[in-house]
Amino acid sequence: MTAPGAYNGAMSDAITNWIDLYRRAWESNDPDDIRALFTEDASYRTEPFAEPWDGHLEIVEGWLDAQDDPGAATFEWRLLGQDGPQYFVEGVTDYHAGPVYSNLWLVRLAPDGRAEEFTEWWMEQDDDGDE
Repeated sequence: MTAPGAYNGAMSDAITNWIDLYRRAWESNDPDDIRALFTEDASYRTEPFAEPWDGHLEIVEGWLDAQDDPGAATFEWRLLGQDGPQYFVEGVTDYHAGPVYSNLWLVRLAPDGRAEEFTEWWMEQDDDGDE
């Protein structure tokens, strides 16, 4: 796994910046940091078939309802691929006092670098390290 925020090549500049901002919002839980990640009409799905949080109001409310405490987890990621503005990201979220999750993110970025669509899959890893 690439170190958090590590440079993954030319195609990853936009997604690297976006993930850096996502991690800042994850740590701060500041509504302005959260809003800065998404277009006004963005769609955020916490799992592929969940009803999305649509627009800034729902995204901020949903995020804050499920927020983590600052410093509660580490996140490592790598870019799996890109198709135009759509990025495919593999991650690992390690909660210091809890489980470890394998993550898959689909992020569609607008030309200004904010996400228009975000869908995440998260799967708890087995205690013995098997995924």
